[in-house]
Amino acid sequence: MSVNTVSCTVKPAITLQLGDAKTDTSRPGVYVIDVTLPIGQTVNIQEISFKNYYTACLTLRLLIRGEEGAAKWATCLRNRCLMPSPHTEEGSQDYYSVYRQQMLIEPDNVLAVRLILRQPSSSWLNFSVEEIKIHPCITEDPERDIPDWLSDLTHVDQLSDLQYTFWWFCLQGLPDPQTVSSSIQQMWALTEVMQTNQTTASVGRFDVDGCYDINLLSFT
Repeated sequence: MSVNTVSCTVKPAITLQLGDAKTDTSRPGVYVIDVTLPIGQTVNIQEISFKNYYTACLTLRLLIRGEEGAAKWATCLRNRCLMPSPHTEEGSQDYYSVYRQQMLIEPDNVLAVRLILRQPSSSWLNFSVEEIKIHPCITEDPERDIPDWLSDLTHVDQLSDLQYTFWWFCLQGLPDPQTVSSSIQQMWALTEVMQTNQTTASVGRFDVDGCYDINLLSFT
């Protein structure tokens, strides 16, 4: 189940019943629940999750904004079975998810979701679905994309010095500024000392005062 959810409003269930609701006292077998987004907002849906409460089957319809701006209802899921047998408890209080890949249409630019609930059995006084959540498609952050030159490389030794340095800092992070500053000061001080003590006298490789140690000589 996806962690991200869309801010939405779940409206109270509406009863669909044949005949006059005032005179017909039989239990309704169909409820409709509308879920709306903030005005002007659309979402590309990755998943719709909910908890069942004695609903036998579910149909999902989406209000989709077309290319010309007109909105139209379309069925994305038809008669999804939630309870294998409407007269028994199995599946009556389970959690369910409907994924993008299971839908009959691409659930993009959605303005609202309509859930049509059916329960033909008279064994249950009420039925519904709870904890309805809409999960959006996750889009990649362009600022975190890997550069093309780095993703195309197969060996580190193919990098130039500048690219390798940049790559190394990306992985390791920048060093502590105070540590770098202290090291630079030490190097500067060492350089000054070496320049001050620099001598013009030539230094031979093996001679000492113009003489050689016989142990350093080799014969061919």
